[in-house]
Amino acid sequence: MPINLFEYEELAKKHLSQMAFDYYSSGAWDELTLRDNRAAFERVKLKPRVLVDVSDNRNLSTSILGQSLQSPLLVAPMAFQCLAHEEGEIATARAANKAGVGMILSTMSTKSIEEVATQGNYSDINSSSNNSSSNNSNNTPRWFQLYIHKDRDLTSNLVKRAYAAGYNALCLTVDAPVLGQRERDRRNEFTLPAGLNLANLASISDLEIPTEHGESGLLLYFAQQLDPAITWEDLAWLRSLSPLPLIVKGILRGDDARRAVEYGAKAIVVSNHGGRQLDGAIASFDALPEIIAAIDSQVPVLVDGGIRRGVDILKALALGASGVLIGRPILWGLAVGGEAGVTHVLEILRNELSVAMALCGCSRIQDIDLSLVG
Repeated sequence: MPINLFEYEELAKKHLSQMAFDYYSSGAWDELTLRDNRAAFERVKLKPRVLVDVSDNRNLSTSILGQSLQSPLLVAPMAFQCLAHEEGEIATARAANKAGVGMILSTMSTKSIEEVATQGNYSDINSSSNNSSSNNSNNTPRWFQLYIHKDRDLTSNLVKRAYAAGYNALCLTVDAPVLGQRERDRRNEFTLPAGLNLANLASISDLEIPTEHGESGLLLYFAQQLDPAITWEDLAWLRSLSPLPLIVKGILRGDDARRAVEYGAKAIVVSNHGGRQLDGAIASFDALPEIIAAIDSQVPVLVDGGIRRGVDILKALALGASGVLIGRPILWGLAVGGEAGVTHVLEILRNELSVAMALCGCSRIQDIDLSLVG
């Protein structure tokens, strides 16, 4: 049994095809940003408090947008999870619900909006109220990640389905007007195996991942279907489609963060897409302080990219993040053990965060502050 997330990654290699492992693990071009996402956490040192009573169980609970979490993390939106395990996003949703953490479902998932909504009694949450923030307290947050397609009716349909299925928020990815150049995918001529499809799009259209010799099918899909012309003004249109709060994911600059809030974003995710878009972009963790300063507590700020230890979560919270998104390690757990593997990955992070808090003199999430960072 793996005892940390790095061991899960090594074991996952034995459970995945080369094409699937490379798709999940690769970054853009020379993968500089991919590596720097991890190195950014390693560069930051902590100044722990001592002689603080941390004898009681640490309280890791928090809330984001009025939605309760048993620990300050959500599962990041990740496409094609059935490449890792036949239950894919359904297994991940069950594990997230069991752990009391949030999950963000990708537009490009291999299980549908409605299928995933049934895991944890999420269906009909919004049908009983016109206020999407009135969430069932027995459920943890379930958000829907959105790419805006050139077909605006298709995009509108996705939003309305997510709202009807009881999702709590929309998470718009804004750092992918075109797809980053992922050379491992190109070398493998990445496409979905027979039997897997774009589950959220199957009932709307015959869209599928195309194939072309010497090219990534996903890159071709983005070029054909996703809209590179969207601007800040399109956020008003998106917000008009449902009462769900809008989260903007993919912000790396303070001025963009302020603009997102001006255009109605209720939360920000500091992200460089796991190093999969612009190689050479700043590490998400390094970008966090500028964005925290720019937002000035107007909305919650989350961060993703390179988080592999509970102490990384503590560092992000110390710099002002309200929570973190966990990506690839979830896929490694899914590949190794399905729902049980994801559950174990989340348990490892929770236990590591609890120990790190105790060693830093923090008994509650609210005790973590900037004074802990050297």
